Amino acid sequence: MQLNSLELQGYRNYDSLKLSTEGGVNIFIGPNAQGKTNLIEAIHVLSLTKSHRTSKDKELIGWNQSSALIRAHMQRKYGDVSLELLLSAQGKKAKINGLEQRKLSSFVGTLNVVLFAPEDLDIVKGAPGVRRRFMDMEIGQVHPGYLYDMQQYQRILQQRNNYLKSTDSSRASPEMLDVWNEQLVTSGVKMMKKRKNFILQLQKWAEKIHAGITGGNELFTVSYRPSFGSTAEMDNQDDSSLFGQFMLKLSQSKEQEFRRGMTLTGPHRDDLEFAINGKDVQSFGSQGQQRTAALSLKLAELELMHEEIGEYPLLLLDDVLSELDQTRQTQLIETFQSRVQTFITTTGLESVNMSRLKDASIFHVRNGQLLR
Repeated sequence: MQLNSLELQGYRNYDSLKLSTEGGVNIFIGPNAQGKTNLIEAIHVLSLTKSHRTSKDKELIGWNQSSALIRAHMQRKYGDVSLELLLSAQGKKAKINGLEQRKLSSFVGTLNVVLFAPEDLDIVKGAPGVRRRFMDMEIGQVHPGYLYDMQQYQRILQQRNNYLKSTDSSRASPEMLDVWNEQLVTSGVKMMKKRKNFILQLQKWAEKIHAGITGGNELFTVSYRPSFGSTAEMDNQDDSSLFGQFMLKLSQSKEQEFRRGMTLTGPHRDDLEFAINGKDVQSFGSQGQQRTAALSLKLAELELMHEEIGEYPLLLLDDVLSELDQTRQTQLIETFQSRVQTFITTTGLESVNMSRLKDASIFHVRNGQLLR
């Protein structure tokens, strides 16, 4: 998979930009607040129709602009593809090869990316919400139908929570709650099954990559932790059994949910657990181990997507190389070198191990302008 050109109009601080990429490694250099991350973000938005930095699309539209346009031409194993995404107050319009897509889920997955930014180090040591977002974004790229299930789940969850907040348990309608429960569980079970399978695949690659980085001295494991039950139980359950267990948990926690005004069971409370040699990395791992674990996860994503779609995604490295020591940076560069088209942002080349890079294209970014 290769991005051949990128065009922006009215996006963030880019009034107009046309960028031709030459494959391989593309490095964007410049001081902070000049627009380097905006370029990386635009590619990410074209992939997932969502920003990794904000949930508000209006923030992606430039000052005094009514809309923002992202357009790209790319090469996939099955041929050339043109993509277009228009953002405005009326919503999003997405086109593939000039044909407007009725659903954004039909657009997602055409361009695949793996993003690695400093905040991704929080996947290991941060809050559970960071890890859930990590799962959602990556699963959504290889299984676009997952995004639909997730959106349905979130919509129902919000409605159910509103009902719990506004109604006393003694006056609640059992029939109404049964409707919310059934809808919530139907979407939730689909999410849980896809999350479990994704983490099993990711674990396979992350364990192998981590062993390579650490010289075989560390065994790295990634485990899916659903909000109820366990993955071992899920292995022995069909969808109807998991559905029944989820419904039972909702019934058991009903009184507590009304007191707190929120849903206490479901994928919105899932988590991941990381361990090195059997010890929890989040609680007991050194900073170096946490960083190596995060790096292993990102490199595992590349291999997992290659396995799923038959070609490597784009790799977006947003000011992350300066966060890695020489050993980890070298491991990262050697992994993507000559295999994965990579886009790197940095404030200066002194933070990049240039001796390991071959034929990198370098662009200087100044106030929304690119210079070679």
